[in-house]
Amino acid sequence: MRSPWLARLTDPGPAWVFLASALALHVVDEALHDFLATWNPIAVAVRGRLPFLPLPAFSTGVWLTGLILGLLLLFALSPFAFRRASWLRPAALFLSILMILNAAGHVLGSLYFGRVVPGTYSAPVLLLAALCLLTSALRNWAPVPSR
Repeated sequence: MRSPWLARLTDPGPAWVFLASALALHVVDEALHDFLATWNPIAVAVRGRLPFLPLPAFSTGVWLTGLILGLLLLFALSPFAFRRASWLRPAALFLSILMILNAAGHVLGSLYFGRVVPGTYSAPVLLLAALCLLTSALRNWAPVPSR
């Protein structure tokens, strides 16, 4: 038997808002813990070894502006998720998988470096939200029949 709150979190609208909110929390976590001081040297090193892999190094302003604009877009699309708009389902699938990989990367990065890397504290919330959205996109996205 599914719990009512979990059932609600796997409905498209609440799942979408949960993911957008978890991502906002994740951005704050990364910003407060100087994520770019960890990311930029890694990106430069990887590009040096694998030049075909386009990993960008960011300035704080560009990074934060891009993430804020992305979050505003996610929240602006929320009404369409509540309506279970069929065109939003592929985006939900892509976004949920991307955020699962993001959360896993922070946890695995912490294990690899032997210290908590920026973004790790919020990674479990991001992972849970991404799993809720993935479940929603796979199982619950069909339009609700009108009465």
